[in-house]
Amino acid sequence: MSNEDITLTAGDAEVTVTPGNGGRIGSLRIGDVELLRQGQKFGCFPMVPWCGRIRDGRFLDGATVQQMPLNAPPHAIHGTARDGAWRTARTGTSEAVITYDLLAPWPHPGRVTQLFTLTEDAFTVTMSVETYEDSFPAQIGWHPWFNRNLGQEDVQVDFTPAWQEERGEDHLPTGHRIEPKPSPWDDCFGMPDGVGVTLTWPGQLELKVASREEWVVVYDEQEAAVCVEPQTGPPNGLNTHPRLVTPIDPLEATMTWSWRRL
Repeated sequence: MSNEDITLTAGDAEVTVTPGNGGRIGSLRIGDVELLRQGQKFGCFPMVPWCGRIRDGRFLDGATVQQMPLNAPPHAIHGTARDGAWRTARTGTSEAVITYDLLAPWPHPGRVTQLFTLTEDAFTVTMSVETYEDSFPAQIGWHPWFNRNLGQEDVQVDFTPAWQEERGEDHLPTGHRIEPKPSPWDDCFGMPDGVGVTLTWPGQLELKVASREEWVVVYDEQEAAVCVEPQTGPPNGLNTHPRLVTPIDPLEATMTWSWRRL
C-alpha cells in the first residue's frame, strides 16, 4: 500500500492526511481558510505509544525498565509513530484508514490504526493500538497546531477543567492537582466528563475539540499556533497512569473537531 498524501472532502471542508509524514493531518481547510499551522513538523500529529514527556525516557514495563531515546533531553517526548511512515489501508472521498507497525526503539510489536471521517461540519479521528503478542502500557493522543490567527483577531480558548496537573520544573506533572490557572499554558488538565474545548476566531469560526477521554494538554506559548491535545493519560502517564494493551483489549480513543461559521 502507498503512503502518498490523501485528500478528503465534504461540502467546502477539505482535509489532507500525510501517511508518509508520521501519519499526521497536514491540512484542514474550511472554504479557503487553513486552520492548521503548515510545515513538516506541524499540522496535527499522532502521539503514540505515549503522549508528552516520559521522565528521563524510562518507563516500567512489567518488571522491566525500558529506555526510550531522549529526543527532548532529558526526556523522551510524543511517542515514535510521528517519526515513521504509515501505510494507507483504504481511502474514499470522505474517509480513510492508515496503519503503522510499532518498531524499535519501542520494545513490543503492535499495530496502530487511525480512521479519519470528514463531514461538512465535523472531522473525527479514531486511533487504536493492538497487540497480537505481549501486553504493554501505552497512550494515545493528538497534537494539533491550530493557527492562532486566521487573518483577523487571535483565537480565544474556552474550557472548564476540573483541575490542572501541577507542573514541576522538569515540565512534568508532580502528582498534585491544583485549581486551573489562567493562560499562558503548557499544561495538562483533567476533564472527567470528557474533553471539551472551544476555539473561537472572533467573527470568523468556532471550532470545538471533543473527546471521551479525560485528559487534555493545552499549549499556547507559541506566537503562531495554539495546541489542544486530547489524550488517554497525562504526560509521563506510562509511569503514573498506565493503560495496558492486551491481545483481547486494544487501546482506543476518538477525537472530534466540529465547527460553525460566525
